[in-house]
Amino acid sequence: MIDDLRVKPGDAAGLAERATDDKLGLNKKSAKDELTRLTNEVADLQSRFAAEASHGLLLVLQAMDAGGKDGTIRTALTGLNPQGARVHGFKAPAGDEAQHDYLWRVHDVCPVKGEITIFNRSHYEDVLVVRVHDLVPEKRWRARYQHIREFERLLADEGTVVIKCMLHISADEQRVRLQERIDDPTKRWKFRVGDLDDRKRWDEFQAAYEDALTETSTDWAPWYVIPGDRNWVRDVAVLNVLVHHLAKLDPQYPKADPAIVGLKVT
Repeated sequence: MIDDLRVKPGDAAGLAERATDDKLGLNKKSAKDELTRLTNEVADLQSRFAAEASHGLLLVLQAMDAGGKDGTIRTALTGLNPQGARVHGFKAPAGDEAQHDYLWRVHDVCPVKGEITIFNRSHYEDVLVVRVHDLVPEKRWRARYQHIREFERLLADEGTVVIKCMLHISADEQRVRLQERIDDPTKRWKFRVGDLDDRKRWDEFQAAYEDALTETSTDWAPWYVIPGDRNWVRDVAVLNVLVHHLAKLDPQYPKADPAIVGLKVT
């Protein structure tokens, strides 16, 4: 599963050829069982990861509007201990953020050692929204692909594991989800009229995602394209990616101080 989802460095992302409704060989029953297994596994791995405190881990989630970022965090990552995990969402830069370079606010919230940080949107907005809405000249946003590769290389070289998941949904599925937000009073707060303007630019956003993933999927910070039309497939796929990278680190609990072995508390 992992290899099929990964955008191999040097290859095109090929979003148009990747099925958004792929079941990845799962059905609802097997996905539920797999999610339970992976949830238990990630809990164990995170415990050791936090205790060892040798690396940080950054999980970037990107998607079109209604792509499932919030649902992924809520469901697929439920096994994480909140003491060692943090979610950071990015909105349009304002105040000090807008007065600095676009990576300034990102570096500040990257994970410390022993911590897992999930980005709900990320620095990639600066080669996606910025590009589609023509907020800076093309020469400027194109240069950012190299900035981002080098920034993520810096993080990796200094001990942060960087993994990036694009939740890939179809235009039809987005239409259904946006309509659900409008119709459900408990979800209307998530909807803004501007979402419909972005929807009209679907093809432009898909082209921007295609280039961004192709240009920035590297050995040190790979992109994974997650079939997003079915939530139960999406959750298993993202959790598989997270478990895969944590298991590669094989974190270990620190050795106990010999002075406390056999100690009796009175």
